[in-house]
Amino acid sequence: MTSVIQSIDYFAIAPPLALALTACVVLLLDAFLPRGPRVRGTLGLVTLAGVLAALALLVAQAVRGQTLATFCVPAPVACSYVVDHITLIFAGLALVAGVVVILLSMEELAGGEIPVGEWYFLLLCTLVGAITLPASRDLVMLVVALELVSLPVFVLTALRRYDGRASEAAVKLFLVSVVSTAIMLFGVSLMYGVSGTLHLAGLQQGLVGNPLAQTAVPSAALVLIIAGFAFKVAAVPFHSWAADVYEGASLPVAALLSVISKAAGFAGLILVLVVAQPLTSGIWVPLVAVIAALTMTVGNLLAMRQAHAVRLLAWSSVAQSGYILAPLGAGPDGAGAAVVYLVFYAAMNLGAFAVVMLVSRADSRLGGGTLQDYRGLIFRSPAAALALAFFLVCLAGLPPGLAGLFAKVAVFRELVDGGVAWLAIVMAINTVVGLYYYATWTAALFSPAPSGAPELPRARSAQVAVGVAIAVVATVVFSVSPQLVFDVGSLSALG
Repeated sequence: MTSVIQSIDYFAIAPPLALALTACVVLLLDAFLPRGPRVRGTLGLVTLAGVLAALALLVAQAVRGQTLATFCVPAPVACSYVVDHITLIFAGLALVAGVVVILLSMEELAGGEIPVGEWYFLLLCTLVGAITLPASRDLVMLVVALELVSLPVFVLTALRRYDGRASEAAVKLFLVSVVSTAIMLFGVSLMYGVSGTLHLAGLQQGLVGNPLAQTAVPSAALVLIIAGFAFKVAAVPFHSWAADVYEGASLPVAALLSVISKAAGFAGLILVLVVAQPLTSGIWVPLVAVIAALTMTVGNLLAMRQAHAVRLLAWSSVAQSGYILAPLGAGPDGAGAAVVYLVFYAAMNLGAFAVVMLVSRADSRLGGGTLQDYRGLIFRSPAAALALAFFLVCLAGLPPGLAGLFAKVAVFRELVDGGVAWLAIVMAINTVVGLYYYATWTAALFSPAPSGAPELPRARSAQVAVGVAIAVVATVVFSVSPQLVFDVGSLSALG
């Protein structure tokens, strides 16, 4: 008689387990320690230590060099949690980005207006979902992990309880996420009904010989699942929430949404399309190509009209989602190029948000600042101005920002090799369009400073400065040695 009791490989689930235990410790410390600035710093350091411990465990899994699997069922063997190359890439990206977000959070929480324990607990829960999702290999676990990424962000956005914009942003984000989850669950239920299995590895086999597989039901299910993920990554036509939510949320939450949440969404999309549905690429490849073209075009056109720094970064992030989607529009083999672009983008975008936060601390009236507030930044804070200019040039894909250039070349090459020349042309046009607003912002940094411009505080923003430094180092390394990322991308080629 076959045992139905599943054995658990605790080494495989060690990184998310470490984060979950840290979240519990943070709540306990917040409940029993006296309130004060020292406690806020202690909770931040405990959270940071937990993330670094999870990152160390992830490195240990990578050094071991073996695929780990747990929560498996027999006959045929199918596992719900798998640690392979794609898991290590996305989980590592989420944890490194989490370190920067925690550093930004320390500055955000310094004033004492936001509950510190709840903030770090919710942030850790989001990271648990972000590193669990790429390891998920069944549809239910995929949806649960994605919701674990999304649900805490609503509360993080609304924790500035007396800020009307934050409350509005939280409601918008909540409504969008509920709709996207409902759409995705409908698609998941249809897919399960047709294939008879929830495990990604068995979906294709479940469709073989099934009379329903010859109907439109599998295609409809796949389209609904893609639509659900499109909400998460702010792809057109499910993009309208992005700018208002980014502007209303605090800057650490906006950075989290632009990198960690987006990376989780792309991880799920790649798993569903490339791992579970490679044989149906004739259905989803043209759909993804059209979505990518619309996303990069709409994002860039709307970014050109922005005068507010955070809103510009929000629409820029939408356009970047289009660039990341583009190689998937060439087929399953484009997954590697999508991952490469995402890794480059994460470093550049986190750095830009960190510098915006550094500047916003100079004057409470800025709140992120218009582009005119950045005029003359090179004279007031040369280091911050040079860092922001470097990140913007990288996002534009211009030298000396070679990281962005290499990312775009990787996608162009994939599109040309995949025979999707029209999408390569659309991307080339959008790259030129994007130069306008990136160049406008960069030029403002070196323009004469307006009278009465505030000086940037130094000691108070030490954590943010460290976050900027981490992003600068990562982007410079990627610019000097892009092969490091390309090697990672080749490991993630799931086709």
